[in-house]
Amino acid sequence: MSPPQQPGVGRAWAVTFAGTGINLALGVLYSWSVFAKALVDQLHWSKTASQLPYTLACVVFAICMIIAGRWLDRAGPRIVATVGGILAGSGMILASLSTSVTTITIGFGLIVGAAMGFGYAAPTPAAVKWFQPHKKGQISGLVVAGFGLASVYIAPMTNYLIKTYGVQRAFFIEGIFFLTVIVLLAQLLSFPPQENFVPFGGPPPEKRAAAATAVANRPDYSPAEMVRTPQFYLLWLMFCFAASAGLLIIGHLAKISQIQGGINWGFMLVAVLAIANAGGRIIAGWVSDRIGRTSTMLIVFSLQALNMFMFSHYKTPLTLLLGSVLTGLAYGSLLSLFPSTTFDFFGLKHAGLNYGLVFSAWGAAALIGPIIGGRAADLTGGYQASYIISGVLLLIAAALSFITKAPGDKKNAVPVQSST
Repeated sequence: MSPPQQPGVGRAWAVTFAGTGINLALGVLYSWSVFAKALVDQLHWSKTASQLPYTLACVVFAICMIIAGRWLDRAGPRIVATVGGILAGSGMILASLSTSVTTITIGFGLIVGAAMGFGYAAPTPAAVKWFQPHKKGQISGLVVAGFGLASVYIAPMTNYLIKTYGVQRAFFIEGIFFLTVIVLLAQLLSFPPQENFVPFGGPPPEKRAAAATAVANRPDYSPAEMVRTPQFYLLWLMFCFAASAGLLIIGHLAKISQIQGGINWGFMLVAVLAIANAGGRIIAGWVSDRIGRTSTMLIVFSLQALNMFMFSHYKTPLTLLLGSVLTGLAYGSLLSLFPSTTFDFFGLKHAGLNYGLVFSAWGAAALIGPIIGGRAADLTGGYQASYIISGVLLLIAAALSFITKAPGDKKNAVPVQSST
C-alpha cells in the first residue's frame, strides 16, 4: 500500500489566507470607537457606558479562546470557525434590535465577543502546523494581520452606514455581511495530515538552524504542565500590561481625536491605526524569527511606553496620526509575538488551548485600558491620567522581558538562555 500523497503547498497557503480573511471580518472589534462615538453623540450614552460592549467583548473573546482552543485541538478548525461566523452574525443582528445599553452590550459584548473567541482561535494554529518551525513568526503574522487590517475598510464603512442608516441598521447590515464571509472561509480551514507529512518552508537559514532545531525538538507541554512554569506567568503579565495600552487607544481614538485635536473624522485615524496594526503583526513576526521573540518584545514595549507618555501632547492631525501609527505598530506586534512565543516555548500539540490560556491576558487588559480611559475622560474631560498608567505598565513589561526565556525540560522548567 502506497503512502498517502502529501498535499501541495497551495493547500497550506489556502489555509493561511482563509484565516487572514476570517480575521478581516472579526476585526470589527477594532472599529468600535466609531460605534462608541455615535452612541455618545447620537444616543447620549456616557463615555464609560460606550465602552461596556467593547470591554465585555474583549473579556468574552479571551474566555472563549480557552474554550475554543480545547475544542479546536479535538475537532479541528473548520467547525470551530464556522460556529464563530454564526455567532458573529447573530450578535450584530441582536445589537441592531435596540438602542439600550443592555441589548447592545449582550449582542456585541457577549455574543460577538464569543464569536471572536471561536473564530480567532482556529486559523493561526491551523496555519502554522503546515509550515516549518522557523516560519512560525511569519505565518502567525500573516494570519493575524487580517484582524488588525480590518478597520481599514470597516471603520469608513461603519461611519457611512451610521450616517446613512443609523446605528441600529449599521449593526444589522454588518452582521449579515460578517456571517456570510466567515462561514464560507471557514470551510477552507484544516490541519495537515498527521502521518507522513513534511511541513513546508524548507530548511532554515544556516545562522538560525540551531535555534530552529531546538524549537522543533522542544517537548510539547500540556496545558496543566504549561501553567506550572514561570514562563507562562511572565508571558501573561507582559501580554496584559502591553495590550492594555493599545486597547485604550483603539477603544477611544475617535473621541480622543475630537477632544484633543478638535477633529470629527477620527474614523480615518482608526483606519490608519489598522494599517499599522496589521503591519506590526507581519513585521514583528518576521523580525522575531531573526533576532528572537523577547528581544523584539523589549523594542516594542519601549516604543509604546514612550508613545503613551507623549500621547497627551498630540493635539494636531499630524501628531495624532503619528500616535495612531505608533500605537498600531506596537499593539499589532503583540498579536504575532505572543502566539509565536507560546508555540516556541510549549509546542504545537496543544497549541489551541495553550495559546487560549495565554490570550486570557488580553481579556484582562480590556478591563484595564478602555475602562480606565473612559473613567478618566468622564471625570476630568481628558485621557492624560490613563496614558500615564499605561506607560508605567509598559515599562514593567519591558523589564520582565529581560528575564523571560524558554523553559528547560518539563521537570525543571526554569529560565534558560534561548535565541527564540
